[in-house]
Amino acid sequence: MIDSSLLPLIPLFPLLGAIVSGFYSLSKNNSEEGPNKSLISFISCSAPILSFILSFMFFLGLTDNKERFFSFNAFEWINSGSLNINAEFYLDPLSSMMTLVITFIGSLIHIYSTGYMQKDRGFARYFSYLNLFTFSMLILVLGKNLPIMFLGWEGVGLCSYLLIGFWFTDKEKAIAGNKAFITNRIGDFGLLMGTFMLFWGLQKYTPNSLDFMVIRDNLKYLDPTTITAITMLLFVGCMGKSAQIPLHVWLPDAMSGPTPVSALIHAATMVTAGIYLIVRMNFLYSLAPATLSFILLIGVLTAFFAATVAITQSDIKKVLAYSTVSQLGFMFIAVGSGAYVAASFHLFTHAFFKALLFLGSGSVIHAMSEEQNIWKMGGLFSKMKITGSTFAIGTLAICGIPPFAGFFSKDEILWKLWETGNTVAYAIALITAGITSFYMARLFFLTFWGEKIRHDDLHVVEHVHESPLVMTLPLIILAIGSTVVGFLGIPHSSMFEEWLNPVLMGTSEVAKNIHHENANDSMEYILMGLSVLVALIGIGFAYVLYVKDKSGNMLKKVTGKVLFNISNNKWFFDEVNDKIIIKPLVKTSDYFLFRFVEKNIIDGFVNGVSSVYTAMSYGFRDISSGKVSNYAYFMIIGLIVMFSYAILKP
Repeated sequence: MIDSSLLPLIPLFPLLGAIVSGFYSLSKNNSEEGPNKSLISFISCSAPILSFILSFMFFLGLTDNKERFFSFNAFEWINSGSLNINAEFYLDPLSSMMTLVITFIGSLIHIYSTGYMQKDRGFARYFSYLNLFTFSMLILVLGKNLPIMFLGWEGVGLCSYLLIGFWFTDKEKAIAGNKAFITNRIGDFGLLMGTFMLFWGLQKYTPNSLDFMVIRDNLKYLDPTTITAITMLLFVGCMGKSAQIPLHVWLPDAMSGPTPVSALIHAATMVTAGIYLIVRMNFLYSLAPATLSFILLIGVLTAFFAATVAITQSDIKKVLAYSTVSQLGFMFIAVGSGAYVAASFHLFTHAFFKALLFLGSGSVIHAMSEEQNIWKMGGLFSKMKITGSTFAIGTLAICGIPPFAGFFSKDEILWKLWETGNTVAYAIALITAGITSFYMARLFFLTFWGEKIRHDDLHVVEHVHESPLVMTLPLIILAIGSTVVGFLGIPHSSMFEEWLNPVLMGTSEVAKNIHHENANDSMEYILMGLSVLVALIGIGFAYVLYVKDKSGNMLKKVTGKVLFNISNNKWFFDEVNDKIIIKPLVKTSDYFLFRFVEKNIIDGFVNGVSSVYTAMSYGFRDISSGKVSNYAYFMIIGLIVMFSYAILKP
């Protein structure tokens, strides 16, 4: 059996890679040739690969471990009063699944990046950030308590800021990085408040009150109102990190970073942190039905909203960005229904096909000389057969076409909605699934279909070519994964559900005793067929509008100008947000906090104290003037005071 003391090595390898790449980059910063890219590639790619190998060894070890977990206490971190926190690592079936996803997908993206970023001057800096992100994400999922998890939580927030604004000399990209960082801080405030409330509620009964297992064993000390408040606050953090309405605004702009960053951070790992936190604390959320209902509402709204925006976007990465927001909404729909297994399974399958789609878009952008407008593409399949074929697999997977992975995980979410009686949410989710198929088919047809490329620059058209093997090999591996991993969750014989059972402790389905009157095996297969039919209708609709009709204007005619503009302008969410939140905050900060509070009160007090002491110094400086007559004058005054005191003293 593998030794638990090796657990810290899983995040340690990427940390060492980040340190070595970072210092090597700094040492070569002023040299003309820059850092050795082959050496940086070897160091940076080896780190997540070694972590994956070790994660896989622990995965195998869990199958032989009767306790179904590994734990290692590295050192005592905080010991103050009633608070005792250890730097302790914990790996169970849930965190094992997450480490495998992070390290496997991360390794492929690191390898892909060696080709994609080859000509970039910040090559070493990029890989240092990428390794640091991997380290932070692994800390997040391996932490045995909330404070350790929060270190990783904040670490991925920092790294996302560094990677989104990687090309910081471009003002737009720098602003996007700031937007992501600030929006996540808003959510993280809720997470902190929930953590503090949890500590306050349990600190009387246990010194290790923020350990996940200790929280689970001491829930009896928390009343229902407190549990609801804690879970709501923690969910605010999840909304920020996992881009749910209204804190979703950062993720589409995050596409300003390099495309592999989008694949790693905003598709496969960081944005799923909110799902991980809720599933990890399923024992707490299962006692808060009001919170779960709220999560379900937010998930439904987010999934539908993002899908309706994606249908009109022309930037290939923006389509995928809103697709990510929508798919995250589906995951929250699942946890809001108490279907923690379904949420985790969709997280797992989504990591494969969404990473594939993002890396496929990067291959297209690379071939098109950094062009991202899908209306200037078309006909790329004939010149990029590997990219086109793998992108088609990713598209079919996210559309939910069998036997690809997305079919199994999305169908499970839809079934759980029906089974628990959430028929309205089911109807909206089913419609959203159809819209998903439509906009993904639209993306594929406009990018790869047709006889010729629509770009007006002949130089770009003539130089379109398939990406090198270092970029296409990860696409092939992810395409295979997107085809086969769904079979791990076959209904009624799900190996994935069996694997997670020790984590969920019977809470995997909160409403398992509340069944729809028509929820039976026959109905499950009927609804399964219905979801496939809806997906095929969405694809067919896209074929008619974008292949049969060559004008590309049919969608506006079908939806109407008003609805089309609402979608194309993202429901004017940014404009409304800017008008009712950002500008009032800026004006309040400028006119009240800065000009009145800081300038008049704070600066006035500080400058006033300074002025008093300055006046006093001018008054006393004559004492040390150096003039003998002045000294004699003060001596006489002193003598008079002394004699007067002596005479008048009783």
